[in-house]
Amino acid sequence: MVWALWLLAIVVSFAIFEGYALKTGSKTLSRWTWEVSKAWPPYPFVCGLIVGFLACHFWWGGIVSFTPVQ
Repeated sequence: MVWALWLLAIVVSFAIFEGYALKTGSKTLSRWTWEVSKAWPPYPFVCGLIVGFLACHFWWGGIVSFTPVQ
């Protein structure tokens, strides 16, 4: 339940910040990402590498089963 609340908080805060940015004409997350990618082209690939590493780290069981730690 705690993780669901954290996820909900992230989604709600993202919606609030994006709505504020669109309403005031300031920089959105998409614009920021585009500008960073323009200044440093490897940025999206580095983000993908980090996300892929974390996905493998947390959800790829391999030879270790998902048993609770005692």
